[in-house]
Amino acid sequence: MEITLIVPCYNEEVMLPLFWEQTQPVTATCTNVHFTWLFVNDGSTDASLAWLKTLAQQNPDVQIVSLSRNFGKEAAITAGLAAVAQTAQAAIVMDADLQDPPSLIPEFLQKFQEGYEVVYGVRSSRQADSWLKRTTAQLFYKGYNALADRPLPAHAGDCRLLSRRVLEALLTLPERERFMKGLFNWVGFKSAAIPFVRQKRVAGTTKWNYWKLWNFALQGITAGSTVLLRLWAYIGMCISLGAVLFAGWVAFKKIVWGNPVSGYTSLMVAVLFCSGVQLISLGIIGEYLSRIFMEVKQRPLYLIDEKINC
Repeated sequence: MEITLIVPCYNEEVMLPLFWEQTQPVTATCTNVHFTWLFVNDGSTDASLAWLKTLAQQNPDVQIVSLSRNFGKEAAITAGLAAVAQTAQAAIVMDADLQDPPSLIPEFLQKFQEGYEVVYGVRSSRQADSWLKRTTAQLFYKGYNALADRPLPAHAGDCRLLSRRVLEALLTLPERERFMKGLFNWVGFKSAAIPFVRQKRVAGTTKWNYWKLWNFALQGITAGSTVLLRLWAYIGMCISLGAVLFAGWVAFKKIVWGNPVSGYTSLMVAVLFCSGVQLISLGIIGEYLSRIFMEVKQRPLYLIDEKINC
């Protein structure tokens, strides 16, 4: 079997040697399988590319696709999928930070040989993450699954095996605002989950701060559902109905008891509340509109600077 490990990396000069050292013994235990490693350099500014070039000179099974700048992880994964779709029987997407352990590789291959075309890792424990990150991740999956047309498997990351049929199906999806977890799930095919304990990053620093994670969550929700657009139509109708009922109650009090109309405080509360609702709804419309703007420009998802051993 021809299996390719797709490894997107951005400024991972510390982790790449460790990743290489730890994946070698694992792949050596898999009989009748020929592994290649495809490292997608996502515009690294450290010595990651130099180290990869040295490794590729020593090992012809190491391939490199180097992008012209940092396009983001979703684009880097897509570049890797496109590079191996015609040569590999299956590809395994795996980060270089070793938080998804290489020991998953034999388990992925076992499920693949049983006939599964998508095999993904599910984090059964996230104790390596902070309390805030665990909580926000749980809220994201619950919120996404409540809104999306196709719910995501809870706590499933990008680490997964994809058969060639799945690779070809993914490459037919043309959108540029890509949320790969959602796309992996959207194409379907026979799937299996492998639970694992998420490890701590042993070296280096994560490239995902909370602002990036927040924007990533927005991208995922807007890419996977249009429920938010419809939701604000219903909220607007409810507020309008409440306003009509409140106006009728004020008029009734004035006619029956002669009470004066509520004063400045109640007026300001009503105005500020309705203004806030309008701004929130405009913000949600703006999120979708910005993604439409990016799609209609038809720019390439990524640009390749060079390929090595490909």
